[in-house]
Amino acid sequence: MSNWWPLIKIVPIQTNFKFVKYAKPMAVLSVIAVIGSLYLALTPFSPPCGGLNCGVDFTGGVLIEVDTGQTPVDLAAAREALSDTQGRQDVQVQNYGTSSDPSGRYHAMVRFQPPQGVAGPVAVDQAEAALQAALGENIQFTRQEVVGPKVSGELFVGGIVALLVAIGLMMLYIWFRFEWQFGLGAVVGLFHDVILVFGLFAVTKMEFTLTAVAAVLTVIGYSMNDTVVVFDRLRENLRKYKRMPLRDVIDLSINETLSRTIITGVTALMALTALALLGGETLFGFSVALIFGIVFGTYSSIYVGVPIILLWGVKRGAAADDDEPEPVKLGMASRP
Repeated sequence: MSNWWPLIKIVPIQTNFKFVKYAKPMAVLSVIAVIGSLYLALTPFSPPCGGLNCGVDFTGGVLIEVDTGQTPVDLAAAREALSDTQGRQDVQVQNYGTSSDPSGRYHAMVRFQPPQGVAGPVAVDQAEAALQAALGENIQFTRQEVVGPKVSGELFVGGIVALLVAIGLMMLYIWFRFEWQFGLGAVVGLFHDVILVFGLFAVTKMEFTLTAVAAVLTVIGYSMNDTVVVFDRLRENLRKYKRMPLRDVIDLSINETLSRTIITGVTALMALTALALLGGETLFGFSVALIFGIVFGTYSSIYVGVPIILLWGVKRGAAADDDEPEPVKLGMASRP
């Protein structure tokens, strides 16, 4: 493979990192990050989303996207036009297009709660008329969405249930394939990654929609895939080197899979970076969440999932035979 892609030689074939040595301070940092993310995601304690900037999918209401062409969007005028008429509530106007875009057009996203007793389509028509009066008759409306409070509540509950079911199924898979300690480590790592992604949305105030839920589910899948690779090599080495201390076996296993992890992660990050830069506003939050999740999914495989195994220990099987192979030097780890 390196003959076809010389740049892959940048990735070291042999590594000798002492990962377990730094497990305790990393665990402290992880606990602080998880607690902080939970606090930011849940504060204020207001349903359904707490500190998250939930979209219309979860909060209900009306969403309208406006295209003003080559003219910059007058956010103040749009906000005033929608706030002063028809009794709308929670009016939000956000500019997300600039003349630096390839199309050279300006866009704005409008969200609000329709007045009580006013049907969704009627609220959309009234809002569009108010925006045309404020921004000009030549503006275009590229997207209209209306979500009722009952539907939004069902979507939020369904999204949370989907996340919990995915994590539960992953735990069962790891439990049956390896041992319960491995399953516990994998689930702790998954919760770590999911909570940090929620913290990312809380800090950046990116819109949390069903697309964000899809991003979190994708992060769960990627994190689990990376964890399984490390666990599989760890299981092999536990059978092979029964006399080697567990911490050394863990370091050896992580080093042996490190080049594969780096190559896979960098490849995914390159694609997601291009998607974040060129995919537009709709895919930006999805891409950023995946980039963040891949980085911390790799981190959790090394410093969250595996240290749980070191904490609880595993059965090493029968005593080693006299012809047991010599422990491989960590510096001689080869690319899988």
